Amino acid sequence: QVQLVESGGGLVQAGGSLRLSCAASGSTFSINVMGWYRQAPGKQRELVAFITAGGSTNVAGSLKGRFTISRDNAKNTVYLQMNSLKPEDTAVYYCNIKVGPTTYWGQGTQVTVSS
Repeated sequence: QVQLVESGGGLVQAGGSLRLSCAASGSTFSINVMGWYRQAPGKQRELVAFITAGGSTNVAGSLKGRFTISRDNAKNTVYLQMNSLKPEDTAVYYCNIKVGPTTYWGQGTQVTVSS
């Protein structure tokens, strides 16, 4: 089993920045892809970004240039740096990791961007 603990969400004004963290613990010896999804009210959950064990990254097209994903393998932690935030970035952000064939989700952290 793997446990995920997210942190870093909150309320920020438009144009501001936030950094989300997701720390994995438990059976983490074979973590592969780590990523972030988000879900806004009334909308489907969508991929924000992911990073492979080798460090290759993919950020959703509309977020490129503002969001950056990184990971610290020694700490089993994935980060999401969000800059130039917009009100439409308001959502619950979920950490997602793949350990072998199994996918784990974090509990979600709320990000609210005020105009």
